[in-house]
Amino acid sequence: MEQIDEVANINDMDEYIELLYEDIPDKVRGSALILQLARNPDNLEELLLNETALGALARVLREDWKQSVELATNIIYIFFCFSSFSQFHGLITHYKIGALCMNIIDHELKRHELWQEELSKKKKAVDEDPENQTLRKEYEKTFKKYQGLVVKQEQLLRVALYLLLNLAEDTRTELKMRNKNIVHMLVKALDRDNFELLILVVSFLKKLSIFMENKNDMVEMDIVEKLVKMVPCEHEDLLNITLRLLLNLSFDTGLRNKMVQVGLLPKLTALLGNENYKQIAMCVLYHISMDDRFKSMFAYTDCIPQLMKMLFECSDERIDLELISFCINLAANKRNVQLICEGNGLKMLMKRALKFKDPLLMKMIRNISQHDGPTKNLFIDYVGDLAAQISNDEEEEFVIECLGTLANLTIPDLDWELVLKEYKLVPYLKDKLKPGTAEDDLVLEVVIMIGTVSMDDSCAALLAKSGIIPALIELLNAQQEDDEFVCQIIYVFYQMVFHQATRDVIIKETQAPAYLIDLMHDKNNEIRKVCDNTLDIIAEYDEEWAKKIQSEKFRWHNSQWLEMVESRQMDESEQYLYGDDRIEPYIHEGDILERPDLFYSSDGLIASEGAISPDFFNDYHLQNGDVVGQHSFPGSLGMDGFGQPIGILGRPATAYGFRPDEPYYYGYGSR
Repeated sequence: MEQIDEVANINDMDEYIELLYEDIPDKVRGSALILQLARNPDNLEELLLNETALGALARVLREDWKQSVELATNIIYIFFCFSSFSQFHGLITHYKIGALCMNIIDHELKRHELWQEELSKKKKAVDEDPENQTLRKEYEKTFKKYQGLVVKQEQLLRVALYLLLNLAEDTRTELKMRNKNIVHMLVKALDRDNFELLILVVSFLKKLSIFMENKNDMVEMDIVEKLVKMVPCEHEDLLNITLRLLLNLSFDTGLRNKMVQVGLLPKLTALLGNENYKQIAMCVLYHISMDDRFKSMFAYTDCIPQLMKMLFECSDERIDLELISFCINLAANKRNVQLICEGNGLKMLMKRALKFKDPLLMKMIRNISQHDGPTKNLFIDYVGDLAAQISNDEEEEFVIECLGTLANLTIPDLDWELVLKEYKLVPYLKDKLKPGTAEDDLVLEVVIMIGTVSMDDSCAALLAKSGIIPALIELLNAQQEDDEFVCQIIYVFYQMVFHQATRDVIIKETQAPAYLIDLMHDKNNEIRKVCDNTLDIIAEYDEEWAKKIQSEKFRWHNSQWLEMVESRQMDESEQYLYGDDRIEPYIHEGDILERPDLFYSSDGLIASEGAISPDFFNDYHLQNGDVVGQHSFPGSLGMDGFGQPIGILGRPATAYGFRPDEPYYYGYGSR
């Protein structure tokens, strides 16, 4: 803005208004003097009463803003002074200053593009003919002029945007701005280098970003690519507000994806070491860590050592929620866990979790314990410590995590019988199975724990002898609507029939097989899978049950036919509805071996349309960023994930197809 030496006086307002009716230099001078007055809040009330002055200023701005950047800047600045107080917003709306500002901003941004085009043409000419001094001088002259114009233009943009930001505190006004494309203008302005202007633009975008429509406009304009250049930057306030905008945007899955693509992960990780930005950077990283595709990428940054350092340096009993939540997410990935456990990592985590009885830290440890391989074997040293926590004296939340961790320890060398006896766990486990004695979350962990320890035949015998099977049947009755409970309880039955020592108990002395027959055709895929495996073993060892199972399977396969016959008997009057069709859809009259749609191809069983069953493609999927096989085929050699020969059913993934100790993930091959 042009500086004037004159000192304005509120009593000379009439004189200043007259200047607004003269030519452009006088108008600039008059507006500058009125601006001097407006910058003092004490004068605003008096100026507000001077309708002549305000009307004249609004008219001059509307008619002459293209003539002079200084003039436009001065007048918008005057109205900006009013916009700092909510009670004056009506005045600005009355003169339609907001809409005018948006037109001016739009026009100025387009002018800037034209200047840049002109400049780049001249630069290109110089590059093509470097010896030509005339061209070089012309380019330098244009560049100097361009710099001067940009400085003035950025002052105008700043004051106009600031005025709009003040008006946008009313969401109805903000919506009008959105309809006039404010988001596109702001994102375009991110290409500037002026820190003050950028802070204002990013602040405005941050305010707008909480509405989905605005966020979608930002996506269209590739906002993340434009913000990445500001992380990091030497201007503290700009970096701070940019990180806050990124946090708002990181609630969107697509934008998190974009953040990783443009390389923000290592940049944000580098900010974890800075106290000023640590908290906000961690929140953005936490959001990114929610996506399984990106969990493993943290292993390639120095993020995990930094987080471990923060965990161990934390002096409070409870760790910051953002920090521990982030760590829990990262511990769901195998590669990250190897880094977490490096050195004395696990030992230190255990020590802290047990000292402060911290359920969230124990949840992180539980996530660590779910991964097969060397990290799981590290837990052998802590089985006693964990088992000692399983009692009614401890906080239930903490006990749930300790139980969940123990239940993950499917380690063949572990002497579970010794653990159960030494820590008197059998009475505790049995007591918790009684419906209504504990919260469902705890009871479920107890059932899963029983499933894990039952892999050991001596443990299975110990539990069967204690009368745990009738207790499980009673729980099954109480929780029959909950697929998760049903799945884990029948897995315990599977373990019991798998071992010689407990097979007779479960087949001869309990009602378990009858329940399994009832569940054989459950709508849940996981439940059916565990049920079928269990019933196959029962049928192999007990002829009487084999017949019952066989007849139930037969009854099920013919149920469609039976339903049709029953419906015909119920309503003979509908007999002509069926026409003269033969009954082939319901029962095969010919030799079943002559059906070509059941032949094997080299790829497996091919259905008549030649379509492969969807499960065929579902054998491998990503789990927490790691590739894992989902189904173990009984014919293949080797061991499954639980160190048991394949053909033995591993602990069920759970009724929903994922373990309760994992956050939900979207399998890429899943239906």
